[in-house]
Amino acid sequence: MIALVEGVTEETFINVVISPRLRSRGYDRVSARRMGLGQQRGGIVRWEVARKDILRHLKQDREWLVTTMVDYYALPKSRTNGWPGRAAAEDLPFVQRAPSVEAAVHADIAAEMGRNFDHRRFLPFVAMHEFEGLLFSDCARFADGIGRPDLSAEFQAIRDDFATPEEINDSPETAPSKRVEALVPGYTKPLFGTLAALEIGLPAMRAECPHFRSWIERLESWAGKP
Repeated sequence: MIALVEGVTEETFINVVISPRLRSRGYDRVSARRMGLGQQRGGIVRWEVARKDILRHLKQDREWLVTTMVDYYALPKSRTNGWPGRAAAEDLPFVQRAPSVEAAVHADIAAEMGRNFDHRRFLPFVAMHEFEGLLFSDCARFADGIGRPDLSAEFQAIRDDFATPEEINDSPETAPSKRVEALVPGYTKPLFGTLAALEIGLPAMRAECPHFRSWIERLESWAGKP
């Protein structure tokens, strides 16, 4: 499996947290790679760049599953560089936003790959709203993982305002990462995010985050495909 991601944090998360689980389910190899590497510094790439990377891997690695892990919050949505379905998703109910973007992305790629393309080989995943949302799956372990057990109650207070961690909203002031940065000056996403994810563990994230759980289950099912 090749997972195309937007940054170092997601790359490490795939390689360190998700890869062992998928290997235990029959995957021979799980590799995370940043999209558009060398073309820009940080952040999610415009769709033109991401599309080129996705298509390249699907064409070169014909026996592999290709997936993505990108943040809904950060996805470009303008007419010139926006990802398929991202602008339209703004007007949809919460539970439909990420799936609608994923469907539009999949449709665009499948159309380019042609009629003989095995659609199961491409499984886009859009995290709601961003990676840090997953860390609110277990607030005590989140706090312990970054060496700030004193923040457990404050993390929990944020979590308690939402039905699931994935719903922690996406404005420039209240996105999950912005809330964490306000409580943890100097929060470094790749380091602290990875430490917290390892402490929390995949089972807790799956239990608390329905859209994330669906993605993991679909990845696991690929190992048993006919």
